[in-house]
Amino acid sequence: MSVKPVTITITGAGGQIGYALLFRIAAGELLGPDTPVRLQLLEIPQGVRAAEGAALELQDCAFPLLAHVDVHDDAEAAFRGTNLGLLVGARPRTAGMERGDLLVANGGIFGPQGEAINAGAADDVRIVVVGNPANTNALIAAAHAPDVPADRFTALTRLDHNRALGQLATTVGTPVGEIRDVAIWGNHSATQFPDVSHATAGGQSVPALLAARLGGPDAAREWLVDHFIPRVAKRGAEIIEVRGSSSVASAASATIDHVHDWVLGTTNGWTSAAVVSDGSYDVPEGIVSSFPVESVDGAWRIVPGLELDAFARHRIAVSVAELEDERDAVRALGLL
Repeated sequence: MSVKPVTITITGAGGQIGYALLFRIAAGELLGPDTPVRLQLLEIPQGVRAAEGAALELQDCAFPLLAHVDVHDDAEAAFRGTNLGLLVGARPRTAGMERGDLLVANGGIFGPQGEAINAGAADDVRIVVVGNPANTNALIAAAHAPDVPADRFTALTRLDHNRALGQLATTVGTPVGEIRDVAIWGNHSATQFPDVSHATAGGQSVPALLAARLGGPDAAREWLVDHFIPRVAKRGAEIIEVRGSSSVASAASATIDHVHDWVLGTTNGWTSAAVVSDGSYDVPEGIVSSFPVESVDGAWRIVPGLELDAFARHRIAVSVAELEDERDAVRALGLL
């Protein structure tokens, strides 16, 4: 290969989402068909064997773009020289676990990973946090990497964005590829706000299409408030109930989409990503919140100047307040 491989670190690489990611990355879906990759798989000691098994399968696939695979249980080694970090592994909340306990547990993961990124990652490193609570985990990682520009740290809300597209496509009867300019605001949690007020489908206003299909503006608004918004926000719980386990393939696919558009550029309107706020739309500067974004020259840029009605402003404020509470909690715990 004449092109230098891009080094990609995947944490929790022996888990289900990691497994769903690896083969698509090696096949060129993340960075395109002309970019070779080197994979660095990070796992906790008890997960190393699973990651090693995935590495053997990757070798057996004989992907032309896959230059090398390394498996690590040490974060400093795993992030050395990395250009892209996909932070998938996290401590899930279990029955009886208090919120503070969850934040402490994840602080013990994402703080050291941030330090490892700061110590050894490449100058052009980009990070996307997938493991929940993703927004605040990204905030913790960024706080422990003071030499890395804050805008290199992001959290995944593309899954919520894609879920919104799927729901709209079914309801308005338009192919999903023709829907553009949906936005996810706030936290990757049940408080998030999926916003269709600026969206179009096949060049037509989504709110107008919903009104025509559902029997008028009042019926459309009722559907949005009572069905669409809560279903997108709680889709993960719905999948757990139906499937018996959490989202895997869709989370991996959204991660691919996030990084692909970040590196190679958005081409069909804006998308959604949780980025470090610059104060836009009255979201406090410094917290990691989801916004409508476009990728310009390899950097996320918050879409400016969107008009928001009172309902939208209220929903965004509720989700942002949750993010502020999480920030204050991790700060009180000494994690920032």
